[in-house]
Amino acid sequence: MRQPINNYTLMMKQLKNYCTRSIVLLMLSLIAGRGIAQSPVTATVTDQYDNTLEGAVVKAFPSGTTTVTDSLGAFSLLVAAGDSIQVSKDGFAITSFKAGKNKTTYLIEKEFDWKDLLNPLFYIKNGGLWLLLFIVFAETGLMVGFFLPGDSLLFVAGIYSTKLIATLPTGSTGSDFVNLIILWILIAACGILGNMAGYWFGRQSGPFLFTRKDTFFFKRKHLMRAKGFYDKHGGQAIVFARFLPIIRTFAPIVAGIVQMDRKKFMLYNIIGCVAWVFSMLFAGHYLQKFFLRKFNFDLTKHLEPIVVVIVLITTLPVLYKLFFGKRATGDDSSLSQNA
Repeated sequence: MRQPINNYTLMMKQLKNYCTRSIVLLMLSLIAGRGIAQSPVTATVTDQYDNTLEGAVVKAFPSGTTTVTDSLGAFSLLVAAGDSIQVSKDGFAITSFKAGKNKTTYLIEKEFDWKDLLNPLFYIKNGGLWLLLFIVFAETGLMVGFFLPGDSLLFVAGIYSTKLIATLPTGSTGSDFVNLIILWILIAACGILGNMAGYWFGRQSGPFLFTRKDTFFFKRKHLMRAKGFYDKHGGQAIVFARFLPIIRTFAPIVAGIVQMDRKKFMLYNIIGCVAWVFSMLFAGHYLQKFFLRKFNFDLTKHLEPIVVVIVLITTLPVLYKLFFGKRATGDDSSLSQNA
């Protein structure tokens, strides 16, 4: 009777050992299979303004591997089959993506900050061509855009000219140069119309100011001197003002207040707007191409110092006139006062 029992016990031990070995082998195969399925994903994290993001946390889930982007916004992460990639950073929306070997850029949205109003890409990315045209008009026509980044906005618009024109009903022309010309015409037209609106407002309020009595803050003689200056040098003032932030917002209004001749104003208004838009648009477009091709240097990542340099260059004629033409201006003022 003991023999069957011993056989049964031996059989159960063998079965138990077999099951144990099978489970171990299965677990090892799963681990090995998961390790084989893992592959590296290398990409860059940027925000909606094309800025690379340093210190963004990149996590693969459910596998759980994690890394952080370097100073160039780049990362490399082992991702298992079926994993997703989650990217997060303070001040940005947490975003998840389906992992892919061919994906080179992961875009996460930056939360709104009031400083974004000084970033030209904020308007181009969020409002496109129509917001750009409205801003150029409003800067002088509505007298509320003096804080807007006018020069840098046009500079960046030159870089994105093809994308901006593509939003028109007719779409892109297929030629970068033709797209740039169309954008030049549209923006210059809005700038001309904005100056005309500012001039009209100043002209309507001018008669009231000319008949107003002197106060502590207002002296009629100063207005008369300004009129004498605009009568003789107003054309140049309108042209130069287009290249000067803040000043270009109020120059057409002052021209209207001092009753500057309409035809003279319109002539220099057109010259100033066309020259300003041309210089900023074409500089942005072709300098970006040149630096990318020669040095692989993206100007959109260094806008602030570039725009400062551009503003300094465009204001040199004004500074020259103020410095070397001081005596002539003083003579004009005294003549106007005696008159």
